Amino acid sequence: MSADSSSHTSHSRSATRNEPMTEQMTGAQALVRALEQVGVDTVFGIPGGAILPAYDPLYDSTKVRHVLVRHEQGAGHAAEGYAQATGRVGVCMATSGPGATNLVTPIADAYMDSVPMVAITGQVSSPLIGTDAFQEADISGITMPITKHNFLVTDADDIPRTIAEAFHIASTGRPGPVLVDIAKDALQAMTTFSWPPVMQLPGYRPVTRPHSKQIREAARLMTDAHRPVLYVGGGVHKAGASAELRELAELTGIPVVTTLMARGTFPDSHPQHMGMPGMHGSVSAVGALQRSDLLIALGTRFDDRVTGQLASFAPHAKVIHADIDPAEISKNRHADVPIVGDCREVIGDLIKAVRNEINEGRKGDYADWWKILNGYKQTYPLGYEEFADGSLAPQYVMERLSDIVGPDAFYVAGVGQHQMWAAQFIGYERPGTFINSGGAGTMGFAVPAAMGAKMGRPDATVWAIDGDGCFQMTNQELATCAIEGVPIKVAVINNGNLGMVRQWQTLFYDERYSNTDLQRTRRIPDFVKLADAYGCVGLRCERPGDVDATIRKAMEINDVPVVVDFVVHQDAMVWPMVAAGTSNDDIKYARDMAPKWENEE
Repeated sequence: MSADSSSHTSHSRSATRNEPMTEQMTGAQALVRALEQVGVDTVFGIPGGAILPAYDPLYDSTKVRHVLVRHEQGAGHAAEGYAQATGRVGVCMATSGPGATNLVTPIADAYMDSVPMVAITGQVSSPLIGTDAFQEADISGITMPITKHNFLVTDADDIPRTIAEAFHIASTGRPGPVLVDIAKDALQAMTTFSWPPVMQLPGYRPVTRPHSKQIREAARLMTDAHRPVLYVGGGVHKAGASAELRELAELTGIPVVTTLMARGTFPDSHPQHMGMPGMHGSVSAVGALQRSDLLIALGTRFDDRVTGQLASFAPHAKVIHADIDPAEISKNRHADVPIVGDCREVIGDLIKAVRNEINEGRKGDYADWWKILNGYKQTYPLGYEEFADGSLAPQYVMERLSDIVGPDAFYVAGVGQHQMWAAQFIGYERPGTFINSGGAGTMGFAVPAAMGAKMGRPDATVWAIDGDGCFQMTNQELATCAIEGVPIKVAVINNGNLGMVRQWQTLFYDERYSNTDLQRTRRIPDFVKLADAYGCVGLRCERPGDVDATIRKAMEINDVPVVVDFVVHQDAMVWPMVAAGTSNDDIKYARDMAPKWENEE
């Protein structure tokens, strides 16, 4: 065990070799030691009064790198990006009051997208709690609805055990954020550090092994179905089950749709892949779900952005729903076969059960179904409008990024039109290579999350794909990237507007563009100059003919962050689209253009 530079008032090793080492130290030193013991190598944060005692021993840790961000929201999103790129728990740290409340947005984001994260906050000294002391906020109360669990620690003796419990909860079962709020006097008090601690989580027992009876029933339904669909969500990626998913798909011949959070979990290039379903999904994916007679929903939650109007979603389909979180099953759509378990275990067992069905002479026949689906694919491929004035189509930028940068890179998107174009027009072949804010839809996610992803996977190429609106919320983390030596690449899709809001104003508000113009014509700010001011390289691209050269130039620069201002046409829209609250049957693949469904029967 490495010793930090703290002064140890006593040091004892137990006579029995198997008993834990114990040392005297402060609560703050115990916190840092506990973080080292659970394997933390990177913490994103900003110091302040209540958390300051923890920053003193952190200064001496040889195992934990602290990254000084420019805003606590950046710390939280960076921890999320780190977690999503590595599969390990991301860690952020902030002080009490406004420091802690600035973490609320990334905590909520991590909760919605099942991201394993531990947020450590300082709290005012325990005698002051509840007195409206300076920089006091009840962050435990504030975050109770948006954390998997949270702790308020007022006794230094509880710090090591609480850290062990927090990391266990964040990373097991359905992953999620855990808050550890530690009173300043607990950080300053002396304690006996002992490792490993005995965890006290009597009510926490996530079910990972599925019930064999439910698996057999699911396999029978899959064999009997004529128009089944594998409806795959982020839980399959979280479970590390992409290889098993591919085996199941190829064994059965069932078509696959991958939600926004599952892009890359099944390769885009695979002939069985129908695309992404939902509000801006492909016609083939949306049509497959709507016309199916069986949905095999794996690690997905029947989100409103996928289902559209719930009552009209997949009206003729029975549902097999597998999820590690029992609260999700039958929450939005009744499950005919509910399966609680880890998706890797579930899919592995389904493969065996389907093989048994095949060995007994029962195999699904989906030939007619594939004729319909291949018809959708051929008739309604993803497309986009090119502009007569020669201005840049954002979808073209995505296509060229996909071709030049390739499928081994991480693509980290903000929220809005650019997020949907990145989901649609970049080819994802590897699980986890598309990182974005799905459930919460948090503007400002991309730059700090890309920073965290790059720090977690320093050998990988990481592109943040951001909108000019999103970018202006958290671009100060470019300073962190430049100072810390984190050479991310940022593609700013600059249409001069809050693009997705403007698209809705175009379609539903008679083109009354209230407060969506970001003043691009005056170049406030000039993103190239801004990049330069932050110690980055700034590039600008305004014509289709310059896209390839600009991307290649960005790819050649690997010692500092690069920001590319792609100036695109302000009227580019995201299609297909299912208007909010309407049926998926009413999908439009372009303005006032709907697919014809009559021919499939």
